[in-house]
Amino acid sequence: IPLVMVSPADAELIAGGSEERRRFMDVVISQYDKEYLDALIRYNKALAQRNALLKSEQEPDEELMLVWEEMMASTGETVFKKRSEFIAEFIPTFQSFYSYISQDKEKVDLAYESHALSGGLLDIIKESRQRDRIMGYSLKGVHKDDLIMQLGDFPIKREGSQGQNKTYLIALKLAQFDFLKKTGSNTTPLLLLDDIFDKLDAFRVEQIVKLVAGDSFGQIFITDTNRDHLDKILKKIEREYRVFAVENGSVTERKEMAE
Repeated sequence: IPLVMVSPADAELIAGGSEERRRFMDVVISQYDKEYLDALIRYNKALAQRNALLKSEQEPDEELMLVWEEMMASTGETVFKKRSEFIAEFIPTFQSFYSYISQDKEKVDLAYESHALSGGLLDIIKESRQRDRIMGYSLKGVHKDDLIMQLGDFPIKREGSQGQNKTYLIALKLAQFDFLKKTGSNTTPLLLLDDIFDKLDAFRVEQIVKLVAGDSFGQIFITDTNRDHLDKILKKIEREYRVFAVENGSVTERKEMAE
């Protein structure tokens, strides 16, 4: 069953290194594109072999080095192409969700950054060989790709408030949900919202719950530690719901239902 989860750990998408943002792209694209997953696996294998040659004490065999570089370039071009296509289609949906939750209070953007934007990957990787040998690892390639996350004209990592960061992350995950619903196995994913109310004002929380309670979403699980807070939000939504309490590892259903 396709699954999209929003949790406090998602903060690393903004605050963490580029590997977190590449993983976000990889997880989404790999779920609907086997060619992408195959290219990514082969690219990582070639990267590991090239790095091993770069770290060796003896001067690497040039022909063998070129074999791995050519594999990195050919598979990397596939990865780059599919990531570019994904981001181009993903951005408008992401911006639409952010706009709805914030009611157009801020503008956000998302941009894909890659060495492959500068030209042919093989030439870029070969040109970096001497410096890579000094460093002992590959400095250029799609394994260094990143997503530039912006609030207005500035990096959200630096300029965004906690609420804006949380809104940005939730909009990303809702766009991921929408994308998988359209491109996956025609199965509506489950949506898990873990502690989403933290760091958000009541207005944005209500906007999110209204959004996910609509017909575009299927079954949703929401967790919160503040029962009163959750009840106030749910009572405004004209949808059936069930409430469960978890205490000391024991789960019991509460009988209150939406009218």
